[in-house]
Amino acid sequence: MKEDIGAIALLGGSGFIGTRLASRLLEADRRIRIIDIAPSRAFPRHWVAGDVRDRRTFLPALAGCSVIVNLAAQHRDNVHPRSLYDQVNVEGSRQVCLAAEESGIGSILFTSSVAVYGQAPPNTGEEGRTEPANDYGRTKLEAEEVYRGWFSRAPGRNLLIVRPTVVFGEQNRGNVYNLLSIVANGRFVMVGRGENVKSMAYVENVAAFLQHCLDLPPGMRLLNYVDKPDFTMKQLVGFVRARLKRDGRNLRVPLWLARLGGRVFDLLAASTGRDLPISSLRVEKFCATTQFSAERLAETGFAAPISLAEGLGRTLDFEFPQGRAGGPGGQGLFESE
Repeated sequence: MKEDIGAIALLGGSGFIGTRLASRLLEADRRIRIIDIAPSRAFPRHWVAGDVRDRRTFLPALAGCSVIVNLAAQHRDNVHPRSLYDQVNVEGSRQVCLAAEESGIGSILFTSSVAVYGQAPPNTGEEGRTEPANDYGRTKLEAEEVYRGWFSRAPGRNLLIVRPTVVFGEQNRGNVYNLLSIVANGRFVMVGRGENVKSMAYVENVAAFLQHCLDLPPGMRLLNYVDKPDFTMKQLVGFVRARLKRDGRNLRVPLWLARLGGRVFDLLAASTGRDLPISSLRVEKFCATTQFSAERLAETGFAAPISLAEGLGRTLDFEFPQGRAGGPGGQGLFESE
Protein backbone atom coordinates (compact mmCIF):
# COMPACT_ATOMS: atom_id res chain seq x y z
CA MET A 1 0.00 0.00 0.00
CA LYS A 2 3.03 2.24 -0.01
CA GLU A 3 2.47 5.69 -1.48
CA ASP A 4 5.40 8.11 -1.69
CA ILE A 5 3.50 11.16 -2.90
CA GLY A 6 0.42 12.85 -1.52
CA ALA A 7 -1.21 13.44 1.82
CA ILE A 8 -3.02 10.82 3.86
CA ALA A 9 -6.74 11.53 4.30
CA LEU A 10 -8.01 10.43 7.71
CA LEU A 11 -11.79 10.18 7.52
CA GLY A 12 -13.08 10.12 11.08
CA GLY A 13 -9.62 11.26 12.11
CA SER A 14 -10.83 13.37 15.04
CA GLY A 15 -11.72 10.24 17.01
CA PHE A 16 -9.88 7.98 19.42
CA ILE A 17 -7.82 5.90 17.00
CA GLY A 18 -7.59 8.66 14.41
CA THR A 19 -6.01 11.12 16.85
CA ARG A 20 -3.31 8.61 17.80
CA LEU A 21 -2.67 7.76 14.15
CA ALA A 22 -2.48 11.44 13.20
CA SER A 23 0.09 12.03 15.93
CA ARG A 24 2.27 9.16 14.74
CA LEU A 25 2.08 10.25 11.10
CA LEU A 26 2.99 13.83 11.90
CA GLU A 27 5.94 12.65 13.99
CA ALA A 28 7.06 10.67 10.92
CA ASP A 29 6.79 13.81 8.75
CA ARG A 30 3.84 12.44 6.77
CA ARG A 31 1.32 14.95 5.44
CA ILE A 32 -2.21 14.40 6.72
CA ARG A 33 -5.69 15.80 6.29
CA ILE A 34 -8.20 15.06 9.04
CA ILE A 35 -11.75 14.96 7.67
CA ASP A 36 -14.50 14.65 10.27
CA ILE A 37 -17.86 16.12 11.25
CA ALA A 38 -16.30 16.85 14.65
CA PRO A 39 -13.32 19.21 14.96
CA SER A 40 -9.95 17.71 15.82
CA ARG A 41 -9.11 18.95 19.31
CA ALA A 42 -5.55 17.71 19.04
CA PHE A 43 -4.73 18.91 15.50
CA PRO A 44 -7.14 21.70 14.49
CA ARG A 45 -4.70 23.02 11.87
CA HIS A 46 -5.04 19.77 9.91
CA TRP A 47 -8.82 19.45 10.24
CA VAL A 48 -11.41 19.93 7.50
CA ALA A 49 -15.14 19.51 8.11
CA GLY A 50 -16.72 16.65 6.18
CA ASP A 51 -19.51 14.10 6.53
CA VAL A 52 -18.75 10.61 5.27
CA ARG A 53 -22.40 10.19 4.26
CA ASP A 54 -22.11 12.86 1.57
CA ARG A 55 -18.97 12.94 -0.54
CA ARG A 56 -19.73 16.48 -1.69
CA THR A 57 -18.74 17.61 1.82
CA PHE A 58 -15.28 16.03 1.72
CA LEU A 59 -14.40 15.56 -1.96
CA PRO A 60 -12.53 18.91 -2.20
CA ALA A 61 -10.42 17.93 0.83
CA LEU A 62 -9.11 14.86 -1.01
CA ALA A 63 -7.23 17.01 -3.51
CA GLY A 64 -3.56 16.17 -3.21
CA CYS A 65 -4.19 12.99 -1.20
CA SER A 66 -2.96 9.57 -2.30
CA VAL A 67 -4.41 7.36 0.47
CA ILE A 68 -7.75 7.30 2.30
CA VAL A 69 -7.93 5.82 5.79
CA ASN A 70 -11.60 5.44 6.73
CA LEU A 71 -12.05 5.36 10.51
CA ALA A 72 -15.54 6.92 10.50
CA ALA A 73 -18.23 4.69 12.03
CA GLN A 74 -21.38 4.41 14.08
CA HIS A 75 -20.44 1.86 16.70
CA ARG A 76 -22.20 2.41 20.03
CA ASP A 77 -24.88 0.02 21.33
CA ASN A 78 -27.49 2.75 21.78
CA VAL A 79 -27.46 4.48 18.39
CA HIS A 80 -30.76 6.21 17.53
CA PRO A 81 -32.17 6.06 14.97
CA ARG A 82 -30.76 2.64 14.11
CA SER A 83 -30.70 3.60 10.44
CA LEU A 84 -27.54 5.58 11.26
CA TYR A 85 -25.59 2.31 11.20
CA ASP A 86 -26.48 1.87 7.53
CA GLN A 87 -26.12 5.54 6.67
CA VAL A 88 -22.63 5.94 8.13
CA ASN A 89 -21.09 2.48 7.87
CA VAL A 90 -22.48 1.28 4.54
CA GLU A 91 -23.58 4.35 2.57
CA GLY A 92 -20.56 6.18 3.96
CA SER A 93 -18.32 3.49 2.47
CA ARG A 94 -20.03 3.84 -0.90
CA GLN A 95 -19.42 7.59 -0.75
CA VAL A 96 -15.75 7.01 0.11
CA CYS A 97 -15.30 4.67 -2.85
CA LEU A 98 -17.01 7.07 -5.24
CA ALA A 99 -14.91 9.94 -3.91
CA ALA A 100 -11.74 7.86 -4.35
CA GLU A 101 -12.67 7.16 -7.98
CA GLU A 102 -13.47 10.79 -8.68
CA SER A 103 -10.22 11.91 -7.03
CA GLY A 104 -8.03 9.27 -8.68
CA ILE A 105 -7.03 7.76 -5.32
CA GLY A 106 -6.11 4.10 -5.61
CA SER A 107 -5.35 3.16 -1.99
CA ILE A 108 -7.88 2.71 0.82
CA LEU A 109 -7.40 1.44 4.37
CA PHE A 110 -10.69 0.57 6.09
CA THR A 111 -11.10 -0.20 9.78
CA SER A 112 -13.80 -2.82 10.13
CA SER A 113 -14.34 -4.84 13.34
CA VAL A 114 -14.27 -8.35 14.77
CA ALA A 115 -18.01 -7.73 15.32
CA VAL A 116 -18.49 -9.14 11.81
CA TYR A 117 -17.89 -12.63 13.28
CA GLY A 118 -20.73 -12.40 15.80
CA GLN A 119 -20.69 -15.06 18.53
CA ALA A 120 -17.59 -16.70 17.10
CA PRO A 121 -15.74 -19.79 18.37
CA PRO A 122 -12.61 -19.04 20.44
CA ASN A 123 -9.53 -17.97 18.51
CA THR A 124 -11.41 -17.21 15.29
CA GLY A 125 -9.18 -16.02 12.47
CA GLU A 126 -9.84 -14.12 9.27
CA GLU A 127 -11.10 -17.26 7.58
CA GLY A 128 -13.82 -17.68 10.24
CA ARG A 129 -17.52 -17.57 9.45
CA THR A 130 -19.05 -14.12 9.54
CA GLU A 131 -22.41 -14.11 11.35
CA PRO A 132 -22.90 -10.62 12.84
CA ALA A 133 -25.07 -10.50 15.94
CA ASN A 134 -25.95 -6.79 15.77
CA ASP A 135 -26.40 -3.88 13.37
CA TYR A 136 -22.86 -2.67 13.94
CA GLY A 137 -21.33 -5.98 12.87
CA ARG A 138 -23.78 -6.38 9.99
CA THR A 139 -23.07 -2.95 8.55
CA LYS A 140 -19.32 -3.32 8.95
CA LEU A 141 -19.50 -6.58 6.98
CA GLU A 142 -21.61 -4.94 4.28
CA ALA A 143 -19.11 -2.10 4.13
CA GLU A 144 -16.29 -4.59 3.56
CA GLU A 145 -18.14 -5.84 0.48
CA VAL A 146 -18.44 -2.29 -0.79
CA TYR A 147 -14.67 -1.90 -0.60
CA ARG A 148 -14.04 -5.26 -2.24
CA GLY A 149 -16.25 -4.15 -5.11
CA TRP A 150 -14.24 -0.93 -5.42
CA PHE A 151 -10.97 -2.90 -5.44
CA SER A 152 -12.17 -5.26 -8.17
CA ARG A 153 -13.30 -2.52 -10.55
CA ALA A 154 -9.82 -1.43 -11.62
CA PRO A 155 -6.37 -3.04 -11.71
CA GLY A 156 -3.61 -1.75 -9.51
CA ARG A 157 -5.75 -0.60 -6.60
CA ASN A 158 -4.68 -1.19 -2.99
CA LEU A 159 -7.08 -2.22 -0.22
CA LEU A 160 -6.47 -3.13 3.39
CA ILE A 161 -9.35 -4.14 5.67
CA VAL A 162 -8.42 -4.31 9.36
CA ARG A 163 -10.71 -5.93 11.93
CA PRO A 164 -9.62 -4.72 15.38
CA THR A 165 -10.92 -6.29 18.55
CA VAL A 166 -12.09 -3.98 21.38
CA VAL A 167 -9.70 -1.03 21.57
CA PHE A 168 -8.82 0.68 24.86
CA GLY A 169 -6.40 3.30 26.09
CA GLU A 170 -5.97 6.64 27.80
CA GLN A 171 -8.83 9.12 27.37
CA ASN A 172 -11.28 6.54 26.03
CA ARG A 173 -14.72 6.14 27.58
CA GLY A 174 -16.09 2.77 26.59
CA ASN A 175 -16.79 -0.69 27.95
CA VAL A 176 -13.17 -1.39 28.94
CA TYR A 177 -12.92 1.90 30.83
CA ASN A 178 -16.24 1.17 32.55
CA LEU A 179 -14.89 -2.17 33.78
CA LEU A 180 -11.62 -0.63 34.97
CA SER A 181 -13.52 2.12 36.78
CA ILE A 182 -15.74 -0.36 38.62
CA VAL A 183 -12.68 -2.29 39.80
CA ALA A 184 -10.93 0.96 40.80
CA ASN A 185 -13.96 2.00 42.85
CA GLY A 186 -14.03 -1.35 44.65
CA ARG A 187 -17.54 -2.13 43.36
CA PHE A 188 -16.65 -4.99 41.06
CA VAL A 189 -18.71 -8.17 41.24
CA MET A 190 -17.70 -11.15 39.10
CA VAL A 191 -20.49 -12.57 36.97
CA GLY A 192 -19.99 -16.29 36.52
CA ARG A 193 -16.61 -17.95 37.03
CA GLY A 194 -14.51 -15.38 35.17
CA GLU A 195 -12.89 -17.96 32.89
CA ASN A 196 -14.16 -16.30 29.71
CA VAL A 197 -11.35 -14.93 27.52
CA LYS A 198 -11.22 -11.35 26.24
CA SER A 199 -9.09 -10.28 23.28
CA MET A 200 -8.07 -6.61 23.53
CA ALA A 201 -6.03 -4.04 21.63
CA TYR A 202 -4.14 -1.03 23.01
CA VAL A 203 -4.84 2.09 20.97
CA GLU A 204 -1.19 3.04 20.43
CA ASN A 205 -0.50 -0.39 18.96
CA VAL A 206 -3.53 -0.15 16.67
CA ALA A 207 -2.33 3.24 15.42
CA ALA A 208 1.19 1.88 14.95
CA PHE A 209 -0.19 -1.04 12.93
CA LEU A 210 -2.25 1.21 10.66
CA GLN A 211 0.83 3.36 10.10
CA HIS A 212 2.84 0.24 9.31
CA CYS A 213 0.23 -0.90 6.78
CA LEU A 214 0.57 2.30 4.79
CA ASP A 215 4.01 1.07 3.72
CA LEU A 216 3.05 -2.49 2.75
CA PRO A 217 3.40 -3.63 -0.89
CA PRO A 218 0.30 -3.22 -3.11
CA GLY A 219 -2.57 -5.70 -3.01
CA MET A 220 -5.67 -6.59 -1.03
CA ARG A 221 -5.37 -7.77 2.57
CA LEU A 222 -7.79 -8.69 5.35
CA LEU A 223 -6.32 -8.76 8.87
CA ASN A 224 -7.57 -9.07 12.44
CA TYR A 225 -5.83 -6.88 14.99
CA VAL A 226 -5.37 -8.27 18.51
CA ASP A 227 -2.68 -7.70 21.13
CA LYS A 228 -1.57 -11.02 22.62
CA PRO A 229 -1.58 -12.83 24.96
CA ASP A 230 -5.26 -12.69 25.89
CA PHE A 231 -6.56 -12.26 29.44
CA THR A 232 -9.35 -14.22 31.06
CA MET A 233 -11.77 -11.96 32.88
CA LYS A 234 -10.38 -13.22 36.20
CA GLN A 235 -6.80 -12.49 35.09
CA LEU A 236 -7.76 -9.04 33.85
CA VAL A 237 -9.45 -8.07 37.10
CA GLY A 238 -6.51 -9.47 39.07
CA PHE A 239 -4.07 -7.42 37.00
CA VAL A 240 -6.06 -4.24 37.54
CA ARG A 241 -6.31 -4.78 41.29
CA ALA A 242 -2.59 -5.47 41.57
CA ARG A 243 -1.65 -2.39 39.53
CA LEU A 244 -3.96 -0.16 41.56
CA LYS A 245 -2.97 -1.87 44.83
CA ARG A 246 -6.56 -2.65 45.68
CA ASP A 247 -7.70 -5.58 47.77
CA GLY A 248 -10.11 -7.82 45.95
CA ARG A 249 -13.47 -8.78 47.38
CA ASN A 250 -14.30 -11.91 45.42
CA LEU A 251 -18.03 -11.34 45.19
CA ARG A 252 -19.74 -13.42 42.53
CA VAL A 253 -23.16 -13.48 40.96
CA PRO A 254 -24.40 -16.58 39.14
CA LEU A 255 -24.85 -16.04 35.43
CA TRP A 256 -28.56 -16.91 35.51
CA LEU A 257 -29.18 -14.22 38.13
CA ALA A 258 -27.21 -11.61 36.18
CA ARG A 259 -29.24 -12.38 33.07
CA LEU A 260 -32.45 -11.95 35.02
CA GLY A 261 -31.20 -8.63 36.35
CA GLY A 262 -30.29 -7.55 32.81
CA ARG A 263 -33.83 -8.16 31.64
CA VAL A 264 -35.19 -6.13 34.55
CA PHE A 265 -32.94 -3.21 33.58
CA ASP A 266 -34.09 -3.59 29.96
CA LEU A 267 -37.68 -3.06 31.09
CA LEU A 268 -36.69 -0.07 33.19
CA ALA A 269 -34.80 1.48 30.27
CA ALA A 270 -37.77 0.95 27.96
CA SER A 271 -40.22 2.50 30.41
CA THR A 272 -38.05 5.50 31.33
CA GLY A 273 -36.36 6.12 27.99
CA ARG A 274 -32.98 6.22 29.72
CA ASP A 275 -29.75 4.44 28.80
CA LEU A 276 -28.95 2.50 31.98
CA PRO A 277 -25.49 1.08 32.83
CA ILE A 278 -26.80 -2.51 33.01
CA SER A 279 -28.64 -4.30 30.21
CA SER A 280 -29.07 -7.82 28.86
CA LEU A 281 -26.67 -7.00 26.04
CA ARG A 282 -23.97 -5.75 28.41
CA VAL A 283 -24.36 -8.80 30.66
CA GLU A 284 -23.90 -11.10 27.68
CA LYS A 285 -20.91 -9.11 26.43
CA PHE A 286 -19.28 -9.28 29.86
CA CYS A 287 -19.69 -13.04 30.18
CA ALA A 288 -18.89 -14.03 26.61
CA THR A 289 -15.55 -15.30 25.38
CA THR A 290 -14.47 -12.91 22.64
CA GLN A 291 -11.13 -14.32 21.58
CA PHE A 292 -9.67 -13.86 18.11
CA SER A 293 -6.58 -14.99 16.27
CA ALA A 294 -4.09 -12.51 14.86
CA GLU A 295 -1.56 -14.93 13.37
CA ARG A 296 -1.58 -13.17 10.00
CA LEU A 297 -0.08 -10.05 11.57
CA ALA A 298 3.32 -11.73 11.53
CA GLU A 299 3.16 -11.92 7.74
CA THR A 300 3.25 -8.11 7.57
CA GLY A 301 6.42 -7.84 9.64
CA PHE A 302 4.69 -5.81 12.33
CA ALA A 303 5.76 -5.95 15.96
CA ALA A 304 3.64 -4.09 18.52
CA PRO A 305 5.72 -1.38 20.18
CA ILE A 306 3.99 -1.85 23.56
CA SER A 307 2.95 -5.06 25.30
CA LEU A 308 -0.70 -5.53 26.17
CA ALA A 309 0.15 -5.55 29.87
CA GLU A 310 2.12 -2.31 29.60
CA GLY A 311 -0.65 -0.67 27.56
CA LEU A 312 -3.14 -1.63 30.23
CA GLY A 313 -0.77 -0.39 32.92
CA ARG A 314 -0.33 2.96 31.19
CA THR A 315 -4.08 3.35 30.91
CA LEU A 316 -4.60 2.57 34.59
CA ASP A 317 -1.85 4.96 35.70
CA PHE A 318 -3.32 7.76 33.58
CA GLU A 319 -6.98 7.26 34.40
CA PHE A 320 -6.71 6.27 38.06
CA PRO A 321 -3.84 8.17 39.69
CA GLN A 322 -3.02 6.94 43.17
CA GLY A 323 -5.19 3.93 42.41
CA ARG A 324 -8.42 5.91 42.60
CA ALA A 325 -11.19 6.54 40.11
CA GLY A 326 -11.88 10.09 39.09
CA GLY A 327 -8.78 10.86 37.07
CA PRO A 328 -8.55 13.07 33.97
CA GLY A 329 -11.76 14.40 32.55
CA GLY A 330 -12.84 17.39 30.53
CA GLN A 331 -12.77 17.89 26.79
CA GLY A 332 -10.03 15.44 25.84
CA LEU A 333 -12.14 12.31 26.02
CA PHE A 334 -13.39 9.94 23.33
CA GLU A 335 -16.65 8.01 23.61
CA SER A 336 -16.94 4.45 22.29
CA GLU A 337 -18.25 1.02 23.20
